[in-house]
Amino acid sequence: MTPGEMEKRIVRYGELKPCKTAFIDAHTPGSDRKENFTIIGAGVSESPDQHVHIRETPGFNIGAAGQPPKCRNSLHSHRTAEVFFVLRGRWRFFWGRWGDAGEVVLEEGDIFNIPTGIFRGFENIGTDYGMIMAILGGNDSGGGVIWAPQVLSDAKEHGLLLGENGTLYDSGKGQTLPEGVRPMPALDDDALKTFPEFTTAEVVPRFVARYLDMVALSDRQPARVIGPDGMLKDRPGFEVDFLTRGSIPDDFYVTDRHEIVMVVRGHWHFGWDGGETALAAGDTCAVPPDIKRRLAPSMSGEASLFRVRNTGDPAGSTDWL
Repeated sequence: MTPGEMEKRIVRYGELKPCKTAFIDAHTPGSDRKENFTIIGAGVSESPDQHVHIRETPGFNIGAAGQPPKCRNSLHSHRTAEVFFVLRGRWRFFWGRWGDAGEVVLEEGDIFNIPTGIFRGFENIGTDYGMIMAILGGNDSGGGVIWAPQVLSDAKEHGLLLGENGTLYDSGKGQTLPEGVRPMPALDDDALKTFPEFTTAEVVPRFVARYLDMVALSDRQPARVIGPDGMLKDRPGFEVDFLTRGSIPDDFYVTDRHEIVMVVRGHWHFGWDGGETALAAGDTCAVPPDIKRRLAPSMSGEASLFRVRNTGDPAGSTDWL
């Protein structure tokens, strides 16, 4: 693979293209300043204006959310995995029908494998613009977002309507539902009863991994973060490892799986049997199978990254191992 071909598989943090109208709550006060990024795969954006950096998916999607302080993402649910790690800032994640069943605060580098089937939301509680990176299970990410009923009603009051086809329509721009397309129906009481209400004590020990704990476990070999034998035991259709300076392979290696490298901190040298380049914090690199590759920190100081690989497991509900 030539350097030019590989560069097309790298999404640089500074080149990310946001969409400010990606979801139904884009006009709702408190949620109207967020930005959505689709890095690998189309993700779950409901807007035709969403830019997709790399369309080819390896069995999962990679995305990101950027938000200024005090901006929140409204309560929603997914049918497949939604994994977040904090790249920049301080974030509060909350969950439950009304967002009051439990909560956790994540700092930079922390990762959260949110259980499928619960309503969840998140907000930037830091003092600066923050960024969280996301891994969504499945090539089609489970077919979209399931919104809490109050999110749909609030959005309608501010001019946005979600069609049953999964597309947003903005009355402020003169848009209406096309002929034959009905509004997305809100979940009724019977359907809402199927969404569990887990407490903080049930969720945090099982689904949250802290950055410093991953650093400690990666002093000699990659720390398995998500997987059947990982810190967070699950089979969401992918595995996640955490690498630092002390756990990188000594030489070139090959895998028959897709490998997505997501840099958390520091600068990394990435080489393959066709060229070399540098990766920095926030960069995402999609390495195809069967290519010799090597990673190494390119500067002194702290360096860390997450490595995501597809597995043969189907994307679906959380596997409570």
